[in-house]
Amino acid sequence: MKLDDVKKLHQKKYRAQLGYYLVEGEHLVLELQKAELRRAKLQANVKNQGHLNDVTLYVTEEYQDWTSQLNTQFTIVTINKKQMAQLSDTKTPQGIIARVPLPSSNQINGEKAIPEQHQRCIYLHEVQDPGNLGTILRSLAWFGNFRLLLSPNSVDPFNSKVVRASMGAIFHVPVELEVELSNLATRFKKFAYLDLQGSSINTQGFANYDCYLFGNEARGVPLESLSAFDANAFTIPGSGSIDSLNLASAVNICVYQLSV
Repeated sequence: MKLDDVKKLHQKKYRAQLGYYLVEGEHLVLELQKAELRRAKLQANVKNQGHLNDVTLYVTEEYQDWTSQLNTQFTIVTINKKQMAQLSDTKTPQGIIARVPLPSSNQINGEKAIPEQHQRCIYLHEVQDPGNLGTILRSLAWFGNFRLLLSPNSVDPFNSKVVRASMGAIFHVPVELEVELSNLATRFKKFAYLDLQGSSINTQGFANYDCYLFGNEARGVPLESLSAFDANAFTIPGSGSIDSLNLASAVNICVYQLSV
């Protein structure tokens, strides 16, 4: 792929068209390597391991020795600092960018649509802020045993801001894209969502749900759509000084509560 095309991958339409996204920085590349090696070990069919072979690392001369020590099958291409600055969307490029294939389906880091045993599902409806999504991914990866479902019209998880904010967690959390809210009732029986008038998440019953619904940063969960669900409202107890929490903060508190 030409460098001019690689640079285009910062835009969603070109990511979809060309089938790749970008990962920038030493830490993220190490997390990518860790996730890819683990995935390769789990795949018995060698044909399914093409994802690992299809990653390309673009590095400056300063990173040649560093990349030579990686235990990886990534293709390595050395470019100059001017070219790196053109590929990067940060003010001070580290000197290492990976071009990574997009998943071939709407399943990221997991081919099964059915959650594994003990795996809880978090559904985000039209989340818009890249920082929020990245932070949520990071928390889900930290606690483990969570699957993330994203509705249509949500921010692209392959947006470079999301990838950076996730600190590599996007490589470790099973994610499903374009999941319609109306279709959830065919997969899950009991739902929980946040509302100021709900029961406290500190109650024992909060852990007994199949799917946890969280809405858009400004509009929340569309309550009119919940009439078709067996959905119960919960609230995060607070001082009452303000009437809302940041979406990522709310999800993180709930995820912690579900993990203790």
